[in-house]
Amino acid sequence: MLPVSAQPYSFPELKGYRIVSNYPVFTPDNLWDFIDGAADGYLSYGFENVHIREYQKGKDIIKVEIYRHKDRNNTFGIYSSERSPSYRFIAIGAQGYIADEGSLNFFKDCYYVKLRTYSGKEKVQRDMESLALRIADMLPGDASMPKAVTEFPDNNRVKNAERYINESVLGHEFLNHAFQSEYQVDGTTFNIILIDKETPAETAKTAALLLAGAGLEPESAEEGKYCFRDGYNGDIFLAWRGTRMVIISGLAKDQSAIADRYTGEILR
Repeated sequence: MLPVSAQPYSFPELKGYRIVSNYPVFTPDNLWDFIDGAADGYLSYGFENVHIREYQKGKDIIKVEIYRHKDRNNTFGIYSSERSPSYRFIAIGAQGYIADEGSLNFFKDCYYVKLRTYSGKEKVQRDMESLALRIADMLPGDASMPKAVTEFPDNNRVKNAERYINESVLGHEFLNHAFQSEYQVDGTTFNIILIDKETPAETAKTAALLLAGAGLEPESAEEGKYCFRDGYNGDIFLAWRGTRMVIISGLAKDQSAIADRYTGEILR
């Protein structure tokens, strides 16, 4: 087993730049020393370490941070928590984007990579993008989205708004490890949440806990479909079958036809 600070890759060369390492390897024990208030968010997504390098050419600097998290879902979780559908998305790794001039982020497998330069030169901006592509090629692992992200229905889905939530989904401590996607139908914005469990029994247990908060009990362990008032989130549509659970928040009770259409498509 690799130590928590291990680096199973080498930073690629970039013509004309020298690679400088003035930073320690940050781990869960000292991440606050590097990103302070943001550390808790990273730690909640299974952060393991971050290796940092600066590529320098004269006064021009490109800073690279490579964060490693415990698995692809958690890496997508922290990556998706910092992106916006309005960013300019690019084909790199599993997905990447340019947030503003001089800032490029992407993820691949268990690695979340952030590049930054404060140089306003177009050549340095191009060098940064070239370096990002080399790093993506260098990093080991699967360059695809988590499978659950591809299983959300496309119709009326807000593109690039999917998230992975590792803990306390909808504010419930017992509700964890969920994928969420945003939808807009007839002026209404709502979220669809997918939770996959190892066994049908685990799914049934989670459904029972969620229903108990509304004073309800499931009629069947194998599958069910309910609409109820949740103390944290208002009206909730809940459906499950086998190992998969679907939760929809943001719709009113009289919009059950919309909820039924999506849950039916996902669980069929």
